[in-house]
This record gives sequence, C-alpha cells and structure tokens, in this order.
Amino acid sequence: PRPCISNLLCSLLVGIKIKKEVANAFVKRQKRYTPYEWYYEYYKSPMEQMRERCENYPPCDYLSDQIGFSMAYNRYFG
Repeated sequence: PRPCISNLLCSLLVGIKIKKEVANAFVKRQKRYTPYEWYYEYYKSPMEQMRERCENYPPCDYLSDQIGFSMAYNRYFG
C-alpha cells in the first residue's frame, strides 16, 4: 500500500464514517413517482415501524447488532 500524504487523503482512502442521523440531515431523498411507492412510503408495515423505532433508540440499535433485532426489540420495548 502507498503511504498517505496527509490525514485528509488517508481518511478519503479509508472511508468517511458518520452517524445515520447526520447523514440523513443532508442527503436528499428521492421523490416517489408511482402510487405504489408512495403508499408504502407513508403506510409502513408494523415490522418496519418496529425496526425504525429500534434504530432510533441507540441502546436497542447497538444490541440488535449483537444479539439480533427481535431479541433487542423485546428487551427494550417488550
């Protein structure tokens, strides 16, 4: 591997890591064009709603990576 010229170059080669919340703040969402896509964007399944609830609560999100989503969700939200 080549040596890094600067810290900026090294970070670009390795990849930039930012939190989900920060990334969502400046990434533009794609517009939905079909009624089918629009419907499923606004009326999510109960499982999808549960996943989002767990992802938005950092302890649950972290634990779901360790032991799985269903066990982590049941631990925090019962």
